[in-house]
Amino acid sequence: MLETASNHWQTVARSLAGERDVDEQTFASLTVLAERLERLKKMDIAFSDVAFSPAVKKLQSQKDPIAVS
Repeated sequence: MLETASNHWQTVARSLAGERDVDEQTFASLTVLAERLERLKKMDIAFSDVAFSPAVKKLQSQKDPIAVS
């Protein structure tokens, strides 16, 4: 499990550093990391002020909204 978790943050970090393309895998990793962060926040109040960096937030905002019909 640690290896899988590590892959998500590595994918995002490498995308931010320009070492890999920002693609669907990047956004999938961001989604996984965001879900994990929300679970941590629910588990303990000590994590309530933890947030992604401005660079990650900017990357998240680049994701095109998915049209649902």
